[in-house]
Amino acid sequence: MTPPTPSLRFERKLESPSGLVIGCDEVGRGALAGPLAVGMCVVDLTKRRRMPEGLRDSKLLSEARREQLEPVTMRWSVAHAIGFASAQEIDRFGLMAALGMAAHRALDELRMLGVPVEEVPVVLDGNYDYLGRAVPHRVTVHTKIKADQTCASVAGASVLSKVARDRMMIEHDGVHPGYGWSRNKGYGSEEHREAITRLGTTDLHRLTWLRAEEERASVVALPGFDDGGEQDDAMRIGAPLVSAVLDVD
Repeated sequence: MTPPTPSLRFERKLESPSGLVIGCDEVGRGALAGPLAVGMCVVDLTKRRRMPEGLRDSKLLSEARREQLEPVTMRWSVAHAIGFASAQEIDRFGLMAALGMAAHRALDELRMLGVPVEEVPVVLDGNYDYLGRAVPHRVTVHTKIKADQTCASVAGASVLSKVARDRMMIEHDGVHPGYGWSRNKGYGSEEHREAITRLGTTDLHRLTWLRAEEERASVVALPGFDDGGEQDDAMRIGAPLVSAVLDVD
């Protein structure tokens, strides 16, 4: 099925006295190395500015196309920000808490840019409000499954955060060569996994995730293990229930 073209129809249904809406999306959720990135893209609904041509969820675009869309999306938005949470924060506090930290940092950056964040509705991709639970002040969050595919503001946030994180991982590839981060961006490709076995880990690797994968592999290898219980075992040992093989957000 062909994904829908993002639009501002959902955003226009929200109550926003200022006419602004913040689209929010995260990337790096399923990676073995590197930070989480939460992007925010502020759109002014009172201005009939044409949406960037070809704007889509970043996962549906090639790397080259995302690079082309990034500056266009920046000009289209009123303001934008990217918040990051490190691998150490993911290990220490867990994935969802780290998402909240990154989102809080992005929201604070928007506030410094003059966006009245307490008065502007946020459209957050997914069905879990990790942002509202992380900020100490009032913020209106509307969660929406597949918002990155249907809401233009969220698609914009998706592209901006994906490009920013990818560039960061390419830079880190020069500091920690051998893991192929310029190609896999820290996700669990065969090349990346082989390099971990050969070279060990770095301060950018999510050690709790790697340990969970090792434990999960040892459980699966037990004689008589029933593959049908794989997900339950993953939950028991704390393995991430997201793909660490494909580049998924």
